[in-house]
Amino acid sequence: MVRKASTPKDELVTIHDQHLHRGKGGELHQVAEDGHDILTTAQGAPIDDDQNSLRVGARGPAVIDDFHFREKIFHFDHERIPERVVHARGYGAHGFFETYESLAHYTKADFLQRPGEKTPAFVRFSTVAGSKGSFDLARDVRGFAVKLYTREGNWDLVGNNIPVFFIQDAIKFPDVIHAVKPEPDRAFPQAQSAHDNFWDFISLTPESMHMIMWVMSDRAIPRSFRFMEGFGVHTFRFINAKEESTFVKFHWKPKLGLQSVVWNEAVKINGADPDFHRRDLWHAIQSGDFPEWELCVQLFDEEFANNFDFDVLDPTKIIPEEVLPVEPIGRLVLDRMPDNFFAETEQVAFMTQNVPPGIGFSNDPLLQGRNFSYLDTQLKRLGSANFSHLPINAPKCPFHHFQQDGHMAMRNPIGRANYQPNSWGEGPRESPVSGYRHFPSDEVGQKVRLRPESFADHYSQARQFFISQTLPEQRHIAMALTFELSKVETPVIRERMVSHLLNIDETLASKVANALGIKKMPKPADTAVEPRQDLDPSPALSIVKNGPKRFEGRKLGILVTDGSDAALVQALAGAIAGEKGIVEYIAPTVGGVTMSDGAFLAAQQMIDGGPSVLYDALALIPGADFVPDLLKEATARDFVADAFAHCKFIGYAAAAIPLLEKAGVTELDEGVVELGSDTVEAFVSELGKLRVWAREPSTKLQ
Repeated sequence: MVRKASTPKDELVTIHDQHLHRGKGGELHQVAEDGHDILTTAQGAPIDDDQNSLRVGARGPAVIDDFHFREKIFHFDHERIPERVVHARGYGAHGFFETYESLAHYTKADFLQRPGEKTPAFVRFSTVAGSKGSFDLARDVRGFAVKLYTREGNWDLVGNNIPVFFIQDAIKFPDVIHAVKPEPDRAFPQAQSAHDNFWDFISLTPESMHMIMWVMSDRAIPRSFRFMEGFGVHTFRFINAKEESTFVKFHWKPKLGLQSVVWNEAVKINGADPDFHRRDLWHAIQSGDFPEWELCVQLFDEEFANNFDFDVLDPTKIIPEEVLPVEPIGRLVLDRMPDNFFAETEQVAFMTQNVPPGIGFSNDPLLQGRNFSYLDTQLKRLGSANFSHLPINAPKCPFHHFQQDGHMAMRNPIGRANYQPNSWGEGPRESPVSGYRHFPSDEVGQKVRLRPESFADHYSQARQFFISQTLPEQRHIAMALTFELSKVETPVIRERMVSHLLNIDETLASKVANALGIKKMPKPADTAVEPRQDLDPSPALSIVKNGPKRFEGRKLGILVTDGSDAALVQALAGAIAGEKGIVEYIAPTVGGVTMSDGAFLAAQQMIDGGPSVLYDALALIPGADFVPDLLKEATARDFVADAFAHCKFIGYAAAAIPLLEKAGVTELDEGVVELGSDTVEAFVSELGKLRVWAREPSTKLQ
C-alpha cells in the first residue's frame, strides 16, 4: 500500500506499511521480515549487507561508491573524543533530589522552596589522576559531581569526596595536575601519586599538607561510591528574595554510612576486578537498592566568617561539624542507569558556574578560577560551543537565547531577529525581576597578585585531621605515606616531606622516617604561622566512627561445595536478607553445587575468580567430604587468609576448621565465629561493625 500525499510531515513515508512499527518513545522504526529493526545508514537508507565491503569481483579492489563502508569506518575513526584531563575515569547514574523543607528564608532557588518537590538529577563519580583505562581503586580523590535539572536552569555542584584541595589558588592547578600525572619523559606511573614529581611538588607546596592527610587516609580508597561522602569544597552563597546573603558549604552524607577498604585489599581488588566500583553501583541500582545521600549544609553569616579561626575562602580548610553542625535539606536518590554510557556519562559537562538564581559564589580564588576555566574545557572535549545541545547537558526547563550556528548546531533562533533589542518584537528579553542577580558585595582593594595572610596556616587543620582518626586509621595514614615515599627515588624529597610531617604530628613523622630508613631526622619545615596544638579532634572526620553499624547494602560471600549444610546456608541467607544485605555464593566451579538436601545451588563466582577482597564478610560452609580438595587449592587458602588479614568477620561450619588452619587462622578472635542454628543471628548482627580492628598486629604508632 502506498501512503497518500496527505501523510503528516512528522511521519516517515514508506511504501510498506507492514514494515513500520512504533517504539516506546513514539518513534517509527523500519522492521524486517523477522521482526527486527532494519539496519540503516545514519541517513536512514536500509542496508542489505553489513558483512562485506563493495568490490569489483570476489577478490577485486574496493570501489569508491561504497557509501555504507565509508560512513561506517568514518564514524568508527571518530567515535572517541578527548578524555578529560582530570576525572577521565567516571561512572554515572540518573536519579532525583527531593527537598525536605522550604529554604525561602535563605535562598530564592526555586527547587528549594517547596517541601517534597523532586528535581531530576544526574551524578558522575570519578577518579582524578588516571586515564579512562585505569582501575577503580587507585589511591585518589573521587569526583562527586551532581547536575540538578531545576526549573530555573541546571545547577552543577561539582564536588569531591574530600572537602579540601591541594592548592589555594587556581593558577596552581596545572602544576599539581602535571605533577601527579605520569612523568612526561616516561609516561608512568598511571593513576598513581607514588613518584618523584608529585612528592617534589607537594614537598615544595606546604598548603597541600591538609589535603595530603586526607589522600593518604582511607578516604582515598572507598569501598563503594555508595559509602562515601561528597563535598562542595568551596564556600558558596545562598541569596534570598530580599537579596540577603548567607554563606553555605555543601555536604553529601551517604545513607548507608562510610566505608573504605585497606590498601592491601585495594591492590588485590584492582587485579581481581578493575571495575569494582562501577559494578557495585550498577548492581545496586539494577537490583532496586537505590543509593541515597542527604544534602546537608553548613550555614553561616559574615560575623561567623570573621570570627572563625581560619579563612572560609581558603579551599584547604574546613569548618568542623562540631563547630558548625550540618543541617539536612534534602535527599539524593539514584534509581536509573544511563541508556548509553557514551551519550550520557562520557558527554556530560559539569561546570561550577552553572547555578540557578538564589545560589552564588564567594571569593574563594580556587572557585573563581574554576568558574573561568570549565567552559573552555567543554569546548575542547566535546568539539563545539553547542555542547549544551546534547540531551544530557540540556536544561529540562524552557530556555531561549540568540546563540546561533557553530559546529553541530541542533537548534537556532527562529524568525527574523537574531539579536536584541530589535524592532520586530521577536525573541526573548531579559527579566530584571526573575533573572539571575549576582550578590552585590562591596569589593575594595588594590589589583595585586598575593595570598592573604589569613591563608598562611598550612599545618593546624592537617594535625586536627590526623588526631581525629582512630588508631587503625592513623596507622593506615603512616603506611600510605611510607609506601608512597618509598617509591620516590630522590632522598631529599623524602626528607623534605618528613620535615613537613614534623609540623603535623611528631609520632607520625618518626614512624614514616624510621620506615624509610632516614637516619637523621630533619628539622621541622619553616612555617609562616606557628601550627596550633589546641584544636580539638573532630569525630566527624573518622570513617570508622561514622561507619554504618549495620550490614545493609554490604555483601557476604559464602563458600560452598557439594554437600554443604543446606539448612545452615538457608538460615544465613535469610538472616542477611533481614539486614538488607547481599549474599553471593562462591564454589569450586561456577556451575554450582549440590547441597546436603540434594537441592542444586547456583554459584555466582568460582573460587579462582571470586577472592575474598570482593566481600565485606565471609562464611565458610563446605561439605566435609570436599574439604581435602579445598586444602589443595592455593586460592581457597588465600580466600580465608586474606579475609583474616583484612580484619573481616568470618563465620565457619565445623567442617571448615582444617581450611582455617591451612590459612594460618589458628588463634580465633571475636570476629571468627563457628556457625550453627543458634549462632547465625548473633553472627549476622555483628557484621555491621565490618572490621575487627583489634586484629591488626599493632595498635599504636611507635
